[in-house]
Amino acid sequence: MRLLPRLILSIALLLWAPFVLAQSLEELVAALPEGSYDDRAAVIAQIAATGDDRALKVLEVLLAGDLEQLDSNSRIVEIYGQGRDDFARDILTGEDYGEVPSRGSSKVRVNNSLRRDIRTAIGTMTLRHPDPARRLAAAQSAFRSPDPEQAELLAEAAAAEADPEVARALAEALAVVTLAGDGAAEAKIAAISVMRDRGDTEARTVLSSALDNGDPQVAAAAEEAVRHIEQMQRLWGMAQNVWFGLSLGSVLLLAAIGLAITFGVMGVINMAHGELVMLGAYTTFAVQEAIRSSFPALFDWSLLIAAPLAFLVAGGIGVAIERGVVRFLYGRPLETLLATWGISLMLQQLVRSIFGPNNREVGNPSFMSGAFELGQMTVTWNRLWILVFALAVFAVLLFVLKKTPIGLQMRAVTQNRAMAANMGIRTGWVDAMTFGLGAGIAGLAGVALSQIDNVSPNLGQSYIVDSFMVVVFGGAGNIWGTLAGAFSLGIANKFLEPWTGAVLAKILVLVFIILFIQKRPRGLFAVRGRAVDA
Repeated sequence: MRLLPRLILSIALLLWAPFVLAQSLEELVAALPEGSYDDRAAVIAQIAATGDDRALKVLEVLLAGDLEQLDSNSRIVEIYGQGRDDFARDILTGEDYGEVPSRGSSKVRVNNSLRRDIRTAIGTMTLRHPDPARRLAAAQSAFRSPDPEQAELLAEAAAAEADPEVARALAEALAVVTLAGDGAAEAKIAAISVMRDRGDTEARTVLSSALDNGDPQVAAAAEEAVRHIEQMQRLWGMAQNVWFGLSLGSVLLLAAIGLAITFGVMGVINMAHGELVMLGAYTTFAVQEAIRSSFPALFDWSLLIAAPLAFLVAGGIGVAIERGVVRFLYGRPLETLLATWGISLMLQQLVRSIFGPNNREVGNPSFMSGAFELGQMTVTWNRLWILVFALAVFAVLLFVLKKTPIGLQMRAVTQNRAMAANMGIRTGWVDAMTFGLGAGIAGLAGVALSQIDNVSPNLGQSYIVDSFMVVVFGGAGNIWGTLAGAFSLGIANKFLEPWTGAVLAKILVLVFIILFIQKRPRGLFAVRGRAVDA
């Protein structure tokens, strides 16, 4: 008996369709307040059959109880509130009629039966809408709010659907409706199979309600499907943790790879490395501010413009630090540490004086905004592009060190400084360029970090300790060791965090590194260099 009103409405829609052209949507809307509830049901069927885009809004407002008729001109309007006052606008044209006086309009009344008819009409219109996005939204809405009386409507829409994504959503909505109704066991088992293939948390919630089904076959099928979904969710959870670890590892790689050169190759404990990262982030902020004010159309190119500038700014300051301070302190690591720590404080204060102490906003270009689903994983575009950027920086650095004259000279000075000098290599110039290269890469790290972290004078302090851990764990001066160390520590951290929390996870990683270097003081990949030989 519950399906009878739906059948009547469906027949009415078919019967009225040939006469829709004879009566416009305006005339139908004007007729809504007239007659009995049965008369209004017939008018609703005609409105739904018009195919007019405005018809859907009329029915939605009517269902919400906000459709009224003005006493002054008999126009059908949507009532909306501003504070304690009611205002009216024409439901079809959108013309605003201003404030409605008390008792200045009459509500178009509906009862429960008519509300069901309206919902069915809305469902029919949206599930058969020409726009696939609207049909998909309607199917997802039916999934979230299952109504057994819509089973036939969903089945018809699914059979006629050509878009694969919408067809899948309709099949899932039909499965939920089937499980919520009183259908046959075979239909429910088939619906359970659909939910099993969906395999997410919402599907498990739907299936959990089917575990109490009186039919033992249905309950057994639901229990097996829930076990399968839980197993798949554990696997996808591990995959999500691996992705989070790779994402964190890419950030650590960018922050540490410059330090691997200055600390690992040159043996300089540069406590200002984090501030060089910070300068890269502020360079990005300055570039975006200039683009926003003068060339807003180029905003999506802001990071590509900022990257070389950040490299030059941080690299130039790095060369200045090496020429002005560090070159007088080679072989005295404690004094180098104290001197660069003082420089880090000076750079922080300089940034506070220029940009202020507050966080600065750095926007995401369009290609780095949003996220996409990969199975049951959520992957954000900014993290994905940072991973690609980190690997690209690593590849370019590897090429520079292995295939270019400056890279050959860096390795020569690292392995045997005296012999390199005797061969005519200007070791002082190489020291400056090496330090500048490490500082420039720190600036590139700042460009990437500006997309996922607050740009503030304290930005670099958050990564300096982690950077040293990565370099020590991977092997001081070994670029491949830095890569392995960054991703290993990133993944380990993300697997520990669900069990221990973020702070304790970092402590456990630190304890592990301390124990590890007791056995392998030179890290995962040992390298010969000035610091090591000393």
